[in-house]
Amino acid sequence: MSEWWRSGMAPDWADALEPVAGDLDAIGATLSREHANGVEVLPASQLILRAFQRPLADVRVLIVGQDPYPTPGDAVGLSFSVAPGAPMPRSLKNIATELAADTSQSLRDGDLSHWADQGVLLLNRFLTVRAGAAGSHRRIGWEAVTDHAIRALVARGGPLVAVLWGREAQSVTPLLGDVPIIASAHPSPLSARRGFFGSRPFSRVNALMTALHETPIAWATPVPSIKEP
Repeated sequence: MSEWWRSGMAPDWADALEPVAGDLDAIGATLSREHANGVEVLPASQLILRAFQRPLADVRVLIVGQDPYPTPGDAVGLSFSVAPGAPMPRSLKNIATELAADTSQSLRDGDLSHWADQGVLLLNRFLTVRAGAAGSHRRIGWEAVTDHAIRALVARGGPLVAVLWGREAQSVTPLLGDVPIIASAHPSPLSARRGFFGSRPFSRVNALMTALHETPIAWATPVPSIKEP
């Protein structure tokens, strides 16, 4: 399992995460034992570190989630995102509702890879979960890895805005230094009406992007291009 985590990772992320290589290898060993014992781990192994496939240098917005969706088929390695065409989990439906209320833009699909393509790092605090058991991988070492990733972003400098939804995400606040933070309740159905709805995170991010002389994020699901016959 030595350095299993480097495969598919952007080179600058691989360099940045080298100090936690031991943690990653220990996590890999834990996941291997669970697979050997017949435990279904989500997301699929090739998607676990998907958030780090795009360069660290390109990150402009950090959105912190908790852990992957525990329903098989939902988790794709980007926090809050699902596969193209898949039904939206309830928290993602609430994100779409707030986006429409905030900006009049629409998420017609739950695939958020177009956010990642624009420099939005969709990072869960814990990057794996046992199927059907939310929070089940909270204590296998992921916190050290994701904390280090956030520190690396802050140390990089340059334009960055952090979006922290819920208490778990807000636990990284001390790591962020002077990075502008947009914080609210989690979009979960259990908490969305206690401060997520009406928090206007998308327009607030774009106002900060503009103030930082950065191109705002196009949040809406892209309209498919029509190819000429």
